[in-house]
Amino acid sequence: MKAAGLALTLAAAALLSACVVAPVPRAGYYGGGYGDGAEIIVDAPPPAPYAEVVPVAPYPGAVWIGGYWGWRGGRHQWVPGYYERPHPGYRYEPNRWENRGGRWHLRIGGWIRL
Repeated sequence: MKAAGLALTLAAAALLSACVVAPVPRAGYYGGGYGDGAEIIVDAPPPAPYAEVVPVAPYPGAVWIGGYWGWRGGRHQWVPGYYERPHPGYRYEPNRWENRGGRWHLRIGGWIRL
């Protein structure tokens, strides 16, 4: 009985050791306006803004990119904010939802040339 339990524990450990946790890559856009034309359009309005606690900047001049309500799996999902290095000659335009004719459009933000 002990051998079966030990074998099960070792098998579970082997399976779990294959898991990899990696940070989500941060996409950016450098240009004169919003993204590449891809747009998310839904019928459900986003929830009320989420009050994020902004952590202390990790280095001088760090720019806080606030979180927003994204759309994934058929529902709104909070995408947390993060710090990013500043981009001289650019300003950051945040992601935002716009109501157009009763449908909600997610305008993707990014770095906009000044």
